[in-house]
Amino acid sequence: MAGGGISVQGGGRNYEGGVTVFVVFACVAAATGGLLFGYDIGISGGVTSMESFLSKFFPSVYHKMKNETADHQNQYCKFDSQLLTLFTSSLYIAALVASFFASSVTRRFGRKISMLVAGLVFFIGSILNGIASNIIILIISRLLLGVGVGFANQSVPVYLAEMAPTKIRGALNMGFQMAITIGILVAGLVNFGTAKIKGGYGWRISLALAAIPALIMTVSAIFLPDTPNSMVERGHPEKARKMLQKIRGTDNVNDEFQDLVDATEAAHKVENQWGNIMQPRYRPQLIICVLIPFFQQLTGINVIMFYAPVLFKTLGFGDEASLMSAVITGGVNVVCTAVSMAVVDKFGRKALFLEGGLQMILCQIAVGVMIALQFGLSGQGTFTNAEANWVLVFICGYVAAFAWSWGPLGWLVPSEICPLEIRSAGQAINVSVNMFFTFLIGQGFLTMLCHLKFGLFFFFAGWVTVMTIFVAFFLPETKNVPIEEMNRVWKAHWFWGKYIPDEAVIGHDKHDKAVV
Repeated sequence: MAGGGISVQGGGRNYEGGVTVFVVFACVAAATGGLLFGYDIGISGGVTSMESFLSKFFPSVYHKMKNETADHQNQYCKFDSQLLTLFTSSLYIAALVASFFASSVTRRFGRKISMLVAGLVFFIGSILNGIASNIIILIISRLLLGVGVGFANQSVPVYLAEMAPTKIRGALNMGFQMAITIGILVAGLVNFGTAKIKGGYGWRISLALAAIPALIMTVSAIFLPDTPNSMVERGHPEKARKMLQKIRGTDNVNDEFQDLVDATEAAHKVENQWGNIMQPRYRPQLIICVLIPFFQQLTGINVIMFYAPVLFKTLGFGDEASLMSAVITGGVNVVCTAVSMAVVDKFGRKALFLEGGLQMILCQIAVGVMIALQFGLSGQGTFTNAEANWVLVFICGYVAAFAWSWGPLGWLVPSEICPLEIRSAGQAINVSVNMFFTFLIGQGFLTMLCHLKFGLFFFFAGWVTVMTIFVAFFLPETKNVPIEEMNRVWKAHWFWGKYIPDEAVIGHDKHDKAVV
């Protein structure tokens, strides 16, 4: 049965139908939107460690890095440049702004149109990135890539949450994060190969190859169906019923279809979803949609993924070793995201959040202590091969923990908790908060590394402690709960229940008792 075992006893409904090949294919195709985000995360850090790229666009950083005296004085600060970090982080400001426009497009024209826009704009930005001849064109192309990322990150998680059967919604939705991790790994391998190209143009190939995931996304969006939720929302109920029958593999979809219609009628009563999401009855969803992406970025993961080659180079790894280390962490990321996909609908969201948080704290403290002992406050020092390998082991342990917790769940949970009337707004808030703090941390990391030194890892470990405590007390379990019945979970929660009015709980058995 598609409904599976509902964590809200008696409250969730076991809809007819099962997992069809069609819905799995549609979700996998849609999830390729994550390749855009992942490839860019992985490619930018490797490119900014290539000497040919630095000498062309950031000569001051290049000369500082090559200066032997400066190199031995302070390893922490040799890549510190606001212009260099702007190359990486400018994309995320554009994504932040684009996500608000994407919200309206997604609601008015459907999820697949937003995905199509994402692919096309990202494709154009990729080509410009590869042929850039000066810093202005380079930054403009990054802004275009940001628009593509903003549209993709707004629409794809919602698409996956609405298409997937309740029983495996977590696993299929995590396909987006899996695509991100694959993109990061592929980017690391591309950087490792292009860095060996003689003639100094390898970075152009690395940047231009981003057009391939953009093309995959564009073609996928052309052939994908829209979700039944979106069809009902836009006034096509019969098309929605037929699509629901197709993706569930049964003609008997009356219960699930009626829930969609009921949710849509409630949504149509809302004239302004942005004003609506500020109402007290949506306070739990609003706070979670803000705090989950905020916390996700303060795990420090993008420090590793953006700047892995730069970070490893800072810590004394050679050029080739730093790029290969980034490939290794990227591989760990992919494998452990697959682990999360396999167990998320069995063990639930909270268990993965809590275990991952504890593991990240321990690994970040270990890395911080090792750097402190070897480099101290002066930044002078180097790791032996054995010490460097241990640093890599702890960083891989940290990446693994993120990959089966805050990585995929940071996108899954906000996409599945909002009722239809605020779903687009909720996802736009999720994406914009994520992009804003990605920008801040991306822009500030090299400066923070220069000033906080080894304390930067303790800084992130402290934040992971805070977010782990928050999850333990304030995040209800949502596994196997039908997406249009999620209010039952909030109503049953010890803290959030007081915000949810009785009429907001969709149900057919008034005597059911919800248990979180």
